[in-house]
Amino acid sequence: MSDEPDSPCSGRIPVSALILFLAITFTVTWGLIGIYIAFPEMAANTFGQISGSHPFFFLATWSPAIAAFTVVFLYSGTSGLGLFLSRLAQWRGSSGWAAFILLLLPLVFIAGSLIKGGPVLAPLPPEGASAVFAALFIMLFLGPIEEFGWRGVMQPLLQRHMAPIWAGLIIGATWGVWHLPAFFLAGVVFADWNFLPFFIGNVTLAVLVTPIFNSARGSLLWPMLFHWQLINPFWPDAQPWDTIILVSIAIIVVWYNRGTMFTREGAVTEVIPAVQALTPRASE
Repeated sequence: MSDEPDSPCSGRIPVSALILFLAITFTVTWGLIGIYIAFPEMAANTFGQISGSHPFFFLATWSPAIAAFTVVFLYSGTSGLGLFLSRLAQWRGSSGWAAFILLLLPLVFIAGSLIKGGPVLAPLPPEGASAVFAALFIMLFLGPIEEFGWRGVMQPLLQRHMAPIWAGLIIGATWGVWHLPAFFLAGVVFADWNFLPFFIGNVTLAVLVTPIFNSARGSLLWPMLFHWQLINPFWPDAQPWDTIILVSIAIIVVWYNRGTMFTREGAVTEVIPAVQALTPRASE
């Protein structure tokens, strides 16, 4: 686009910044995890055995956010970072989407578990419910942090040139491939999963969160809450039925929102929100 800057420190984030964003995202995650895949004994002896609580696992999970903050800082400086973070305070959203996240998503996991003969909720560990609440708090600083990158940077930039449905599909596929090294890594939950259903699930979830993101005018709070529900340790193992149910729901959601999913009308296209966009509308 002719109005986009060609160099850093110019304010608006150009679509070309996606190259840097993806390069950092994949280099950090695949680099850290790759060490443990290629040299497992050396890595374990040098850095400690990898697990879901290992610092490298956190860094690998945070790479989309690391990439997002790097891109925003290079093009917009500290003032841009402040405005970027202000998207966390954009809490206004549809009550329907709130119910979707808070009520329907848990029901999907419960229904999927019951279909396969599982429990309503995940069994409590020997430490009791307090351990699950602690895990829930830790989860807040894992998956949801990714949204600084996927919805914070990648979604708006893609939506400058394509309808939200295609942006969601591309992000979902990217998100799925980004997770791939973890499936070859012992000591983490991914080691016991099958990649193809997981990949389909990633694409489905990225499509589902797209109308939520655009409806909330680029809020990062709602996608983070969505992501947090997906990894809530209270919900039971519902594979593969949770994916099957979510695919069906995604088809319905896309059809119901076809007016905004297949056109760029109302799509969020800016990484750095305009100051006036942060002010509540008089009609709200």
